[in-house]
Amino acid sequence: MRKSAIDIWVGIFVAIGLLAALFLALKVGNMNAVSFAPTYTISARFDNIGGLKPRAPVKSAGVVVGRISSISFDDKTYQATVAMTIEDAYQFPVDSSAKILTSGLLGEQYIGLEAGGSDTMLANGGKLTQTQSAIVLENLISQFLYNKAADSGQERAAAK
Repeated sequence: MRKSAIDIWVGIFVAIGLLAALFLALKVGNMNAVSFAPTYTISARFDNIGGLKPRAPVKSAGVVVGRISSISFDDKTYQATVAMTIEDAYQFPVDSSAKILTSGLLGEQYIGLEAGGSDTMLANGGKLTQTQSAIVLENLISQFLYNKAADSGQERAAAK
């Protein structure tokens, strides 16, 4: 009798451990925000998506309104096509714009939607034409260094 009570407690602790591991796996995999609300799909093309990944959030005014469903490369335009599923509760005008943003300095990337002013709303399969690509930190640093080098070259030429 004493051994079966210990076995039950061990089983309870193992079950709690498995549930905690499942919770952490879903949290890391960004699967904790699974929604069963009806959705519609829209797409946008970007020159550079940086580190954007499927299942990343789509936000408007800081509110998660959808998720990225897929990312593909168009070999004709050499652009990335990002498909997003947006909840039906959130409707956006056809002249809305999409930006790839970063949460925090080096955080995860997401798409930020800014609503336009049109009376016509995006439908399933709609396309956003106004996009802004991801800001790549390496490009900013190299541009800064290049500008500094050019400025110092001009200063040397002016001093002679």
